[in-house]
Amino acid sequence: MFRAAASLGPRLGRRLLSAAATQAVPAPNQQPEVLFNQIFINNEWHDAVSRKTFPTVNPSTGEVICQVAEGDKEDVDKAVKAARDAFQWGSPWRRMDASDRGRLLNRLADLIERDRTYLAALETLDNGKPYVISYLVDLDMVLKCLRYYAGWADKYHGKTIPIDGDFFSYTRHEPVGVCGQIIPWNFPLLMQAWKLGPALATGNVVVMKVAEQTPLTALYVANLIKEAGFPPGVVNIIPGFGPTAGAAIASHQDVDKVAFTGSTEVDKTQFQKVLGYIKSGKEEGAKLLCGGGAAADRGYFIQPTVFGDVQDGMTIAKEEIFGPVMQILKFKTIEEVIGRANNSKYGLAAAVFTKDLDKANYLSQALQAGTVWVNCYDVFGAQSPFGGYKMSGNGRELGEYGLQAYTEVKTVTIKVPQKNS
Repeated sequence: MFRAAASLGPRLGRRLLSAAATQAVPAPNQQPEVLFNQIFINNEWHDAVSRKTFPTVNPSTGEVICQVAEGDKEDVDKAVKAARDAFQWGSPWRRMDASDRGRLLNRLADLIERDRTYLAALETLDNGKPYVISYLVDLDMVLKCLRYYAGWADKYHGKTIPIDGDFFSYTRHEPVGVCGQIIPWNFPLLMQAWKLGPALATGNVVVMKVAEQTPLTALYVANLIKEAGFPPGVVNIIPGFGPTAGAAIASHQDVDKVAFTGSTEVDKTQFQKVLGYIKSGKEEGAKLLCGGGAAADRGYFIQPTVFGDVQDGMTIAKEEIFGPVMQILKFKTIEEVIGRANNSKYGLAAAVFTKDLDKANYLSQALQAGTVWVNCYDVFGAQSPFGGYKMSGNGRELGEYGLQAYTEVKTVTIKVPQKNS
């Protein structure tokens, strides 16, 4: 069986469920207090210039949690100016030792660990995912990611190069400057760590736009960034102005049963969009095997949905659904499935399930995807890069590769005078 995914989704494999079953998880606060709902610029809290707010909604109930400042162009301009000031040559941030940048990232990780229970409860309230997953998976990966990049802060260095002639040549890895980052709604806290870690480890400053649906954990972390001791202007977070993944299973024609489990949390807009995809699947002739509707009479949860008899040209087979909708497509030969899997504008991740090592290696090389999992799925580590081919994005996040997007390589060549003979 071969499985291809268009983008990172919240499916939980056996590995994650096993971890949840064996680790102690403190009881959550069912109604965590919302402490921050403004815009974070230059280590200060601000209302939006327009004074506008927007509601952030609990996807489990559809009820409004609180109102959050709605940033716009004027707020972005303020944040960018603060970031540029923080990045000026000779500023405290630019003069800070690399080892001290690592210390600050470790301090931020310590504060997040201190407030882990609160953050997990807030993430669940804001995002809709199970609390045990917020606590054991999202927060655990956040901590590992920040500490991983804290270790890189004074180790991502250049090289000396033996060029021809009487010259000494070396390279420097320098920060690119002000980085604008957009955080998706499905893993707001984790994706924030994925982007903050390498950016700050390499000496950049950050202007971050968090998803309108889930701004609360990001804003709380902004306060922890200030508490950790980062200088003003290094991180600026703006909520709400102006990836759950569609996936497909290509199953060999001799395989009769395919198991599928899926997370169901979406926001209201995505809820309607996913239902539209399910409707298109029915209209285009796919066979609805299970699910297909709302999971409850309130909130924005959708039943895990599986379609059979799916053809490559159907909308549900071609587009990213970002919801718990699975499509099963049959194939006869390995070459056929390679061609069909690669005939997509996306290429973030794929997985191969087989007992044949030769087939696993062959498919791993042939599939046009940034990650190929073999006999596993959704396995991530801060040490291993993640990113996609084609329309699934540029560059890589995580691992040493994740540092490359945040640095410029400067070559310095120095004339070395030679002693007269």
